[in-house]
Amino acid sequence: MALKIIDHGSYEYQQMVDLRMHILRRPLGLDFTHEELEKEKSDVLIGCFDDDKLEGCCLLTKTDDKTVRLRQMAVNAGLQGKGIGRVLMIFAENVARDLGFRKLTMHARKSALGFYEKLGYNVCSNEFEEVTIPHYVMEKEL
Repeated sequence: MALKIIDHGSYEYQQMVDLRMHILRRPLGLDFTHEELEKEKSDVLIGCFDDDKLEGCCLLTKTDDKTVRLRQMAVNAGLQGKGIGRVLMIFAENVARDLGFRKLTMHARKSALGFYEKLGYNVCSNEFEEVTIPHYVMEKEL
């Protein structure tokens, strides 16, 4: 398993878009817009690979000088529950710290709350709807 930062527009990035589409968007009947993907040029794009095959990914988007937001966490369906998400989160936190951020936030799907709570994240909002499903804001001091 290799964790690395992905270049926007690369072959690895296309794998990332495809995985996120398959796991996060298509089941909700949604797609990515060109504008959404263009905005990711300034994000930190993180992937977990087995040889050259992407197994999981996430993005970090700067919110302010001290805060970064985790977005689009996805792990290949057949590999969920095998620790890939946990390893991705630890790597993302370390990258965020190395970049000088002190807090990581996210809009977590209700179904994923337990996963993030085990990693030390706290719910800090009421339930809200985003991309047609329930979410909560979660955060952790780095």
